[in-house]
Amino acid sequence: MHHFYGVSVSRGVTTGFDYLLVLNRRVEASGWRYFFMIHSHTCPSASLDYIVEPWFMGAGGDGPGGDDFKKFQAEAESDFGVKFATSLGELPAPAAPRLTLISGRTGDNPKLLTESIANGAKCIYLEKPGAPTVAELQQMKDEAEAAGVEVLMGYNKNVCKYVRKTREFASTIPGSHVTFVSNNAYENTPESLGECFERNAEGMLKNMAIHELALLVSFYDVSVENIASVTADKEFSSMQTLAGPSGKEWTDFDKIKFTITTKTGTEVSVQADRCGGTDSFATVTTKGEEVFRYYMPDDEDRQLVEELTAKYPTAMPYFFTQDPDYITVKERVAKHTVSGEEAEGVATIGVAVETLRVAEYLTPMLQEQLK
Repeated sequence: MHHFYGVSVSRGVTTGFDYLLVLNRRVEASGWRYFFMIHSHTCPSASLDYIVEPWFMGAGGDGPGGDDFKKFQAEAESDFGVKFATSLGELPAPAAPRLTLISGRTGDNPKLLTESIANGAKCIYLEKPGAPTVAELQQMKDEAEAAGVEVLMGYNKNVCKYVRKTREFASTIPGSHVTFVSNNAYENTPESLGECFERNAEGMLKNMAIHELALLVSFYDVSVENIASVTADKEFSSMQTLAGPSGKEWTDFDKIKFTITTKTGTEVSVQADRCGGTDSFATVTTKGEEVFRYYMPDDEDRQLVEELTAKYPTAMPYFFTQDPDYITVKERVAKHTVSGEEAEGVATIGVAVETLRVAEYLTPMLQEQLK
């Protein structure tokens, strides 16, 4: 069984690797029990053995969310034998190949990757976008390659059913146009969005919409060098400057829609709305008429969403719509780590570097168009 550093739950499957989960303040309002479930009970090829959580086991322990974390920690330790630590250096040396999942704040990821390599990681599962800047992510890629450590990315939409169905349908209609739509369910208030802007300070294109940009890089031949033009939908889009909980002001898109045309003739659109609800979907249009729409979750998955919502009421709703895809990506990475089997559809850190390059390239262009 693969063992993840983070949470340890035995699944009764012996595949021979360590699974480590590294956190830092990332799950404050997301629902610890759902988080535990998604990283332990649902990955057949892995068990989750440790949580490395410096914030809630340190300075954040007496602040917001601290009591909930302590209750969760006590339950995980007593019921499942989970071991907790405040740093990677506290963990024992790996007795088997080690898969490390880094789900910290984006700004901490370069340091956490360095520490993961130093503490025996064979493969690293890095959550999006990987790093605050292209330069930092490229340095991380180079560092991992020099150490012989593979880095795969948690771009779960690359394996989504609705993405696959949309691409398959569009391929049957020459000249059709695809739009990927991503929604979150934040309250449309200055307080809620200000907190969102501050917590996701890298900005919407490097955070919420980064999944869609990864799709464009992976499947639509989008790269900085191949972008001919980008056009914002000014009627739909909105950019605001709002104060976060610290009092500092942040400028970001609360919703954005844009179309990219590549030099090789591809045209594709992205739409993202922080306050748009819980569903993501994709559409196919031809001659200006929509001829196909596929939702995430689809009717088949909605019952699962309802069950998870009832069971984990404090978690963000978008976790549940993406639940099957979180599991798919983790399982493919786990199998790959132990057997070398191809992690089909899973983005590499090379794809992540280009995705972040595209995000950095587009952001000022779209901001200028919306002024």
